[in-house]
Amino acid sequence: MKVRHVTIFSAEQFDVPQGIQRIDHRATHGWQLRYGGTKLFSDHSSDGSGAAASLQLATKELLRRIASLPAPSLLQRGPSANKRSGLPPGITGPVVRTRPNSGTRDCSLMVLIPRFGQKPRRRTIYIGTENTYTIERYEQALARAVEMRQAAETAYEKATTRAKRAAARELKTQLQAH
Repeated sequence: MKVRHVTIFSAEQFDVPQGIQRIDHRATHGWQLRYGGTKLFSDHSSDGSGAAASLQLATKELLRRIASLPAPSLLQRGPSANKRSGLPPGITGPVVRTRPNSGTRDCSLMVLIPRFGQKPRRRTIYIGTENTYTIERYEQALARAVEMRQAAETAYEKATTRAKRAAARELKTQLQAH
């Protein structure tokens, strides 16, 4: 799991895991957990002397949440404001192309397939030529595209959660070694 080096106002230094932020503002001093909601773990001191204990509690809660909650998804949930087609995110079209050599135009939908840790792939779902295109064929292709995208999103989210939990186990092992 990613950690960063943080120096607090009292010049004390800590290695802080991703998902935990330091809050030092007027009378508030502590570590804020930002994973599956937020929670502040106060130092219970104004001089920063309780920072190590509160970071330990925040880290323990972070590891508990990672083990029990799905990882937050970075995939876009709704269509962007500029998208005018009304199609769900990750699906574009219909795209009309002219086939080389024959001059016949055909129509298809494009589906962006997210893959965790890899570049996304594009898949094409054929609708028909200008002679065979119908609303029913479009609706069938759209249903296949939505199903394909949802299956890819589910796989992506499972892979994200697996990776996050593996990183949390590694961090837990490192903390136990100290």
